[in-house]
Amino acid sequence: MNSNVDSVLMSESKSGSASQVVIKDRRTKKKAQSKAKSKKVSSRMLKNHLRYIVPQMKLALIRESGPEPIVITSADSIGQFVEPLRHSSEEYFIAFHLDCKLRVTGFHEVSHGTLSASLVHSREVFKAALLNNSHAIIVAHNHPSGIEDASKEDIETTKRLIAGGELLGVQVIDHVIVTATSLYSLRENYSHLWF
Repeated sequence: MNSNVDSVLMSESKSGSASQVVIKDRRTKKKAQSKAKSKKVSSRMLKNHLRYIVPQMKLALIRESGPEPIVITSADSIGQFVEPLRHSSEEYFIAFHLDCKLRVTGFHEVSHGTLSASLVHSREVFKAALLNNSHAIIVAHNHPSGIEDASKEDIETTKRLIAGGELLGVQVIDHVIVTATSLYSLRENYSHLWF
């Protein structure tokens, strides 16, 4: 199109009105350039407009140094991790985080209850597991009364955690009840909950 405009300008220059045509052509170019600039500005403004009005959350995992992770091979092998629960006079609910090789990489105290109860919400159990990039968890709580059998609440909590873990992609390997003298695995005694 520029070559057509130039040829028109040359032919008109002989008649004396070429200067007006050239000016019009330059104005058209300037308008086109200013429109392009305004489009760039508007896209920048749009980008700023689409920013969130709240701060962005960024996650970072900070671990305390410790020994090499230990592989869990059975309910009994969790015994060394739950030793502090044996001596507590109040109920604690703990989640142990495992990597894909079933090595314990850390733990999280989910709740601290009273003599006979500990409130547990699935969200609190899995929040730390997800932040820790856990492949699986083993949950444990103590019965200061010394009764090792699972209560109805223990079974219901286990069902909820298994279902939540399936949704989130974090396996619940076991739920262990700890007393001063024994360990009670719900996986071994209520295996139907997992199938």
